[in-house]
Amino acid sequence: MTTSSAGVTGTLITVAPTGAEHAKADLPQLPTTLEEVVSTAVRCEAAGASLIHLHIRDAEHRPTLDAGHLRAAVDAVREATDLVVQLSTGGSVHDPLEQRLTVLDAEPDSCSLTCGTTNFGDDVFLNPWPFMSDLYVQAQEREVVPEFELFDLGHVHALRRLLDTHGLPFGGRVHVDFVTGVPGGMPATTAALMAGVAMLPEEVTSWSATGIGRGHLPVMAAALSAGGHLRVGMEDNVVFRRGQVVEHNDELVARAAELATLLQRPPLTCTEARELLGVKERRSGR
Repeated sequence: MTTSSAGVTGTLITVAPTGAEHAKADLPQLPTTLEEVVSTAVRCEAAGASLIHLHIRDAEHRPTLDAGHLRAAVDAVREATDLVVQLSTGGSVHDPLEQRLTVLDAEPDSCSLTCGTTNFGDDVFLNPWPFMSDLYVQAQEREVVPEFELFDLGHVHALRRLLDTHGLPFGGRVHVDFVTGVPGGMPATTAALMAGVAMLPEEVTSWSATGIGRGHLPVMAAALSAGGHLRVGMEDNVVFRRGQVVEHNDELVARAAELATLLQRPPLTCTEARELLGVKERRSGR
């Protein structure tokens, strides 16, 4: 792994506030409307987040890849905050591959790019090589920075193949996120995370990690101790501590910011995050 981000002593905190799995009926506090998403973005930026990873819901609170909904969310969050806006290209596990490619039409700063198929509970999260390759090339052409999501160690090898086949992404930086603890993927343990980190291609300039559910805190601590960055949010974890459900995403961001600050790696500002990731300036008048 290269050391181009070695001078960055702070922590990139990503918030993933909604996801595609949780039902609004079960978690009324889950931000699903445009107003709720924007309010969440504002609060999480204030708490220490510098990047927001968005899944969008429709009027019935169901996951959607509707172009109008995606564009409205990107524009509204960009207007209300300085956060790096990242759209999920994973959608839900039921979305067709061709529709997932249309996410880039909304012109986000960044997009997720999952580096392989993985079992996802009782379902399959499909990411075959032709889809990954097409998404990568389209992101390069549209000057969108991909975040390479790694759910398993085999995904690290697929990242190597993408870089060998298509070169560096737009901006020249390579940022990855280890998603650990998904039933069917790599476990949310320090040992598994460190095995993945040890395998990263030398072109990788920064990495983050998230632990699903009860793996949330152990993976956070492991990532910080090893120089990594963090992803938190209700997409990944809805329990703050035993017996206490998360009421707002900024609780998770604030805790991550506090731990990062205690370890003398305070949260990056949005400007610093943009420099770390090499994103294109899309905010009007900036």
